[in-house]
Amino acid sequence: MSSFMAKLQSGKGYLLSAIIVAGLQTLILGTIIQSRASILSNGAEVLLKTAPVDPRDFLRGDYVVLNYDISSVPVQTVSGGIPAEVGERVLWVRLKKQEDGFWTVTESSFHELPPQPETVILRSLPFYSGALAAGDNMRVEYGIERYYVPEGKGKPIEEARNDGNVAISVRVSADGSAQIRSLLVDGKAVYDEPLY
Repeated sequence: MSSFMAKLQSGKGYLLSAIIVAGLQTLILGTIIQSRASILSNGAEVLLKTAPVDPRDFLRGDYVVLNYDISSVPVQTVSGGIPAEVGERVLWVRLKKQEDGFWTVTESSFHELPPQPETVILRSLPFYSGALAAGDNMRVEYGIERYYVPEGKGKPIEEARNDGNVAISVRVSADGSAQIRSLLVDGKAVYDEPLY
């Protein structure tokens, strides 16, 4: 009888552990989804001009590779100094809307930039920063360099992108994180991202 009770108690422990693990996984997944939805619903909206990608970068899987004019940041836009040590860095980039409706880099820094009217601060992903000279450009990514499309629909978008006819509407949160809101071809939204 006591071995039966011990097995029953042991089974309850496993069940309780499984419930706790499932609850934690659900909480983590819910937090990720809510974070993305929060940026899409409350973030500042900016329109980014895409730049052609080397034609050898073909559609891989079900996403299109995106490159932006703001992905190449001129060193002369850096305020607050350039770190002398080589290493992994994050770049804060100030974007301002131009007359053509697209947003471009007006200032960058290796330190968080203060808010200014009519600008948006975008934070890069960590990147390796070596020695930088005045005429150099820094190649950065923002986590919005891939756009997932329905299977078989990527090739026309890649062709339009390489012809300079694709733009991306992005939402940027107060902490500088970005999420793609929609993909536009010739100024018309082709794909819109749902909140959930």
